[in-house]
Amino acid sequence: MTINCKGNLIDLNTPKIMGVLNLTPDSFYDGGKYKNQKEIITQVTQMISQGATFIDIGAYSSRPGAEHVSETEELRRMTPIVALLQKEFPEILLSIDTFRSKVAEECIEFGAALINDISAGNLDVNMMETIAKHKVPYIMMHMKGTPQNMQQNSHYNNLLTEVINYFSEKIEAARSKKIIDIILDPGFGFSKTTAQNYELMENLNILKNTNKPLLVGVSRKSMIYKILETDAKNALNGTTVLNTVALLKGANILRVHDVKEAVECVKLIQQLKTVNT
Repeated sequence: MTINCKGNLIDLNTPKIMGVLNLTPDSFYDGGKYKNQKEIITQVTQMISQGATFIDIGAYSSRPGAEHVSETEELRRMTPIVALLQKEFPEILLSIDTFRSKVAEECIEFGAALINDISAGNLDVNMMETIAKHKVPYIMMHMKGTPQNMQQNSHYNNLLTEVINYFSEKIEAARSKKIIDIILDPGFGFSKTTAQNYELMENLNILKNTNKPLLVGVSRKSMIYKILETDAKNALNGTTVLNTVALLKGANILRVHDVKEAVECVKLIQQLKTVNT
């Protein structure tokens, strides 16, 4: 199972780590943490040295209830950093966390390698055309509604059936555009209650029937710290537990704030899989 990033085939049979770099002032965990170029370069250097294959950059907070950010502002935050990181790290594989086709296109032109769309094209009808035009891998996430109202859209007659049907339709739409490299993100924390998040995690292996790579992003989310009665700052141990579960159930990419710990999860699970082989 491979994806083509800028001419490099990335083998996802061994799970990879995607490090998170938020350029927003209001993200739920690290909002406003990286205020200048030096801090950004330092953080990215650390994530790469710890074993991140991808760096995921976001300039529009998608936490529940986050304020809407204009396309102009998203581009103002995003493109200079994409250019900076491409210059500092010529081999870097940048993932762009955006649902806007214009932002995606400009960042690809600056050198981004893949697009991570929380709406799977629902919030911009031109997104799939843009992905097809530039032939980059496309991460499609499950979500209902928008970041502003998604938590009011958590009713399902059957969660698993609806998520599977959603992805079946999105995969078909992407294929019709001749998009080759498709990655599925179940959307933990997006238009789902805590109980629904755990139902989805328990049944994550069912999504392997799509024959598409799976990305899991649970890093420091409320589905962890609410259960543990703590906060995002103290949710690393819980994150590691659920990352381990996700790997055992077939996750190919872990999207995380803490790269070192996630890489260690992968190493241990890979060692476990060598037993009796």
